[in-house]
Amino acid sequence: MTQPPVFKRAPRPEGKGEAAAPSGTSRLNKRMAELRMCSRREADAWIEQGWVFVNGQVASMGQQVSLSDRITVDKAAELQQERQVTILLHKPMGYVSGQAEDGHQPAITLINPRSHWMGDPSKMRFTPPHLRNLAPAGRLDIDSTGLLVLTQDGRVARQLIGEDSEMEKEYLVRVAYTGHENTAAASAASATYGGKATQLSSIEDNDRVTSNVQAVFPKAQLERLRHGLSLDGKPLKPAKVEWQNPEQLRFVLTEGKKRQIRRMCEQVGLKVVGLKRIRMGGVQLGQMPAGTWRYLGPNESF
Repeated sequence: MTQPPVFKRAPRPEGKGEAAAPSGTSRLNKRMAELRMCSRREADAWIEQGWVFVNGQVASMGQQVSLSDRITVDKAAELQQERQVTILLHKPMGYVSGQAEDGHQPAITLINPRSHWMGDPSKMRFTPPHLRNLAPAGRLDIDSTGLLVLTQDGRVARQLIGEDSEMEKEYLVRVAYTGHENTAAASAASATYGGKATQLSSIEDNDRVTSNVQAVFPKAQLERLRHGLSLDGKPLKPAKVEWQNPEQLRFVLTEGKKRQIRRMCEQVGLKVVGLKRIRMGGVQLGQMPAGTWRYLGPNESF
């Protein structure tokens, strides 16, 4: 089976490429992405097609442009973009976000007519071209559930995972309290995240508290979750963290490091036993059942 493409955060240039550009200019594809006309990848495809014009002249691949240059595109590019779809999936446990790994299927295999949510307000009908170049904009771990966005639209991907994105992502996180704050065991467990993903922990007899965790969890540690932790040697951005109920926290993050919430919780003596993403920007998961999907509606935006 052909593996689906994956949108990834564009790396920041280091010593090459942009540094060699004339002062005050940038590559055309980068400028088009900054103007939110399309993604860099789409820009390159359009330039190859002869659909991009700079000051009325057909653009060339790798062309440098200044802020004052006028960039326009052919109607064919606009029509192609209008046909692109964005899909919202309620990912269940056991599926990986991107390419298949360790025998687990990618979430895109759930996108078919049978699993299309009957409550989809967009009223769009599924057609096979909607799967072409459909890729996850971000990831949701194999043992996490909730909202996963898959899109053909590079503008949406840039909004969600671009290098300058600060899109809010909201999670409900069920926890148990181990009391092992900053222990060697927590540090060792955190180090394993550089390799293959590990499964969610189950509640065990030696966990100090598995019910009404809120009553015993130190308020100072809650403040550390909000601001004061580091991962991979770098301070984390401030997060919104509140108790949703005595066993469940609500996290709102504006960054997405690998298995970030689990690793944050380990540093303050919590163990994550359930994690669900319920919102990305202005788009809610809502009542859509696990394993079903719907289209992003024309009146919705992140």
